Amino acid sequence: MYTPERDQDLRWMRHAADLAALCPPAAGAYSVGAVIVGMNGEELAAGYSREADPHEHAEEAALAKINSNDPRLAEATMYSTLEPCSQRKSPRTPCAQRIIASGIPRVVIAWREPSLFVDDCVGYELLVEAGVSVLELPELAAAAKAANAHLGQLP
Repeated sequence: MYTPERDQDLRWMRHAADLAALCPPAAGAYSVGAVIVGMNGEELAAGYSREADPHEHAEEAALAKINSNDPRLAEATMYSTLEPCSQRKSPRTPCAQRIIASGIPRVVIAWREPSLFVDDCVGYELLVEAGVSVLELPELAAAAKAANAHLGQLP
C-alpha cells in the first residue's frame, strides 16, 4: 500500500484541490477533485466532478480512467477533496462503494461532507468498516471548500 510521508499526502491533496477548481459549478452539487496514486508514488488516474457528465463525481471520473482489474489498485491511495459519498441522488453507485469494489486500500480526504445535500453522509464509516484505511487532512479543508464557493457559506 502507498503510505507516503505527510508532505506527499499534502502535495497530492493540493493536486486534487487544483482539479476541484476545474469543476463546472452546479447549484446542487459539490466540486471535488480526486487522484489515484500508485505504490511508487505515480499518478494512475485523476478526475473531477462533472468532468465528462453532469452527474459524474470526482472519484467516479478517476476510477473510470483505470482498468478495474489493474493490480496497482490493490496498493494505491485515493485522494479526494471531499469524503466519498455514501448515497446519490442519481441511480449511480455511491463513490464509497466504488472505492471498496476497486480494492483501493487507502483513502485520504480533506473534508467530511456537511449536511447540505445529504443529512448523514457515512462514506468515511463505510470505507473503514470495509477495511480501508482513511486519513483526513483538515488543514486542507479550506482549499477543498474554496472550489465550492458557489454553494455559499459552508461549515
